[in-house]
Amino acid sequence: MSTVRSQDGTTLAYDRIGEGPALVIVGGGGATDRSVNAPLAGLLADSFTVYNYDRRGSGESGDTEPFTVERVYQDLDAVIREAGGQAYVFGSSGGGIIGLEAVLNGLPITKLAVWEAPYIVDDSRPPVPADYLDRLVALREQGRRGDMVELFLTAAVGLPAEFVTPMRGMPMWPGMEKAAHTLIYDAMVVGDFSLSAGRMAGVAIPTLVLDGGTMPWATNSAEALAAALPAARRETLAGQPHNVDAAALAPALRAFFAA
Repeated sequence: MSTVRSQDGTTLAYDRIGEGPALVIVGGGGATDRSVNAPLAGLLADSFTVYNYDRRGSGESGDTEPFTVERVYQDLDAVIREAGGQAYVFGSSGGGIIGLEAVLNGLPITKLAVWEAPYIVDDSRPPVPADYLDRLVALREQGRRGDMVELFLTAAVGLPAEFVTPMRGMPMWPGMEKAAHTLIYDAMVVGDFSLSAGRMAGVAIPTLVLDGGTMPWATNSAEALAAALPAARRETLAGQPHNVDAAALAPALRAFFAA
C-alpha cells in the first residue's frame, strides 16, 4: 500500500501494480474500498500500471469534513498526478459518473471507460425517491448504518427488499456498513440521477460505455450516454450483472485502452 495527499490534506491509500501506461480505477457507490477492484487490477497489470485507490472515507483512506463534491475530483486528480500527470480511467457504476464529471472538470484523463453509470433515462425502473439524500443523512444521524446500505441497494440500485434482507448476514455487510456514510457523498455527486446530454457533449475524449444487458434500465442508460458522447464506443458484456465479473470485464478494458 502507498499513499498520496489530496488537495485538502486527506490521505488516500492506493495500490500500484503492473507496468505500462497508467490506468486508475474508480470504485462505485457502496464499493469504494480498493479490495473490491483488486481482482480487476490484477488482471490488467500485464498491460498497464494500475492505480487502485480507496476513495475518501473508505478502506485505509482518510476523510476530512465538511465533504464537498469538488473534493471527489481533487482526490482523483491527486492519484492521476501520482501516476505521472495523466492516465486512463475506469469508473464502475457511480465511479463512472465521477470519471465523466472529472473530464468536464479538466482532469488529465486521456481515455475513459464506464461500467453501467446509474443514470435513469426512462421509466424502465422506478425513479430514485426525491428525498433519497435526505433519508441517508437522517439515517446516519440516527446511527442506522445498515439501513443506509439497505436504502442504497433498494432505492438507488433497485434491488427488491427481499433480496437485500438476507445480505445483512453476508461477510461483506460489515464493510458496507463501515463505509455507509460515503453513500451520502455518492448521492451528492449523482444528484437526481438524470443524464444531461448537453453536458455530456463536453466529454470529448474516447470513452467506452459498457453494460451487461441484464437490466433494461442500465442498457437504456448506456445507450443514451453513448449517444450523447462525441467519441463513444459502445459494448455489452452479455449476461453480466451489475456486479460484473472481473474476468469478463478485463479483456474489454484492455482492448479499448491499448488500442
